[in-house]
Amino acid sequence: MYASQLQSYKQVHKVSMSPREVEASVLTKAAMMLKECQDNWDASDREARLQNALRHNQLIWSVFQSELSKEENPLPKKLKEDILSLSAFIDKRIFEIMAHPTSEKLAIIISINLNLAAGLRVKPE
Repeated sequence: MYASQLQSYKQVHKVSMSPREVEASVLTKAAMMLKECQDNWDASDREARLQNALRHNQLIWSVFQSELSKEENPLPKKLKEDILSLSAFIDKRIFEIMAHPTSEKLAIIISINLNLAAGLRVKPE
């Protein structure tokens, strides 16, 4: 019973969130998925959870790349270039982790996601 009520609340909350809040929430969730893998590195299901978390992060950053590449994107050119450069770094790190997984390699992606999410939560002036 409570599960359906919680799901309803989540749906209403998503609808009422600004695009910046949605992006911050998505980045935070992605960081937490990686953090859970990092914190439970020796878990028997780590490989599956890690692949899921990495794919989730890769999808998010691919969406950012796509949106930033659109001509009508309103962000300043320099900011778009900086975020695209950051996304290239994230892509490279994800592939490194897929090839040679270590918990330490997750830290930088977690940090970037959380810092970007925090920045998105700040109200623009």
